[in-house]
Amino acid sequence: MRAVLIVNPNATSTTPAGRDLLAHALESRVRLIVEHTNHRNHATEIARAAALAAVDVVIVHGGDGTVNEVVNGVLGPPGGTRPAHSPAVAVVPGGSANVFARSLGISPDPVEATNQLVDLLGTHGEGGWRRIGLMDCGERWAVFTAGLGVDGEVVAAVDAQREKGRKVTAARYIRTAVPLVLRSSRREPTMSLHLPGRDPIGGVHFVFVSNSSPWSYVNNRPVWTNPTTTYDTGIGVFATTGMHVFANLRLVRQMFSRRPRMRAKHLVRDDDLPWLRVTSTTPAACQIDGEYLGPRRAMTFTAVPEALSVVAPPAEPR
Repeated sequence: MRAVLIVNPNATSTTPAGRDLLAHALESRVRLIVEHTNHRNHATEIARAAALAAVDVVIVHGGDGTVNEVVNGVLGPPGGTRPAHSPAVAVVPGGSANVFARSLGISPDPVEATNQLVDLLGTHGEGGWRRIGLMDCGERWAVFTAGLGVDGEVVAAVDAQREKGRKVTAARYIRTAVPLVLRSSRREPTMSLHLPGRDPIGGVHFVFVSNSSPWSYVNNRPVWTNPTTTYDTGIGVFATTGMHVFANLRLVRQMFSRRPRMRAKHLVRDDDLPWLRVTSTTPAACQIDGEYLGPRRAMTFTAVPEALSVVAPPAEPR
């Protein structure tokens, strides 16, 4: 079995010793080539070359942004010509949140995840690999989440701090989000939400689109928006038509609950959708898988079942 290991050396929790240990462990299972990224979208370029070379597995050691780049390299852009052979994707977490890996049942600890991966690689052909659905966002694939509005603004602000060499942590996200949310609450809403079989919903302040759950993690605590959305269902939407501070604080409490119920008068939430569209009268900040995409006036999200092969434990029953 041939594999390419793509390492983001700048990811939050990667270390030279950990990378060496990972490569050594993988060499017991696969014929391995190790590649390090050194610029934005480099992982996409490496993964695309691996797909064209008919490699069996592309292994990512980095954060969710690197995972997104790899998936887009393996599959090519949505609507384009896919490679004749699409490698499976495996992940050993190396970022700060590692939402994708954790949502697949992979340990956030790199050493434990390495042991999981070595075991799973040995089960090829015995049910150890699975296929998951993705979101077609028009210009690129999303693996687990996308957002427009203040969500995108927070990601853009955190990215700017990362560029200055500041470490990305859950606390930094929260410190960045609070003033941006308060500022957003004083602005008039600009977005409209278009859902299958329904009239457009105007006056929308922000939109979260999910391909899995939980939506994110704060350290070890899951944050929920669409608890029943999984890689085997359609996509979920979580949007608000109001920014009243106390109403949203109650909503945030539900998002952190161990048994989330997600009820609020100003909340628009739906699950298992085949598609949804967001339009805005002014450009709205957009993020995909925790990476800032830029301002957009319109985005369409489409569920694509069984789009990607992943090396991961079997899905847990819901």
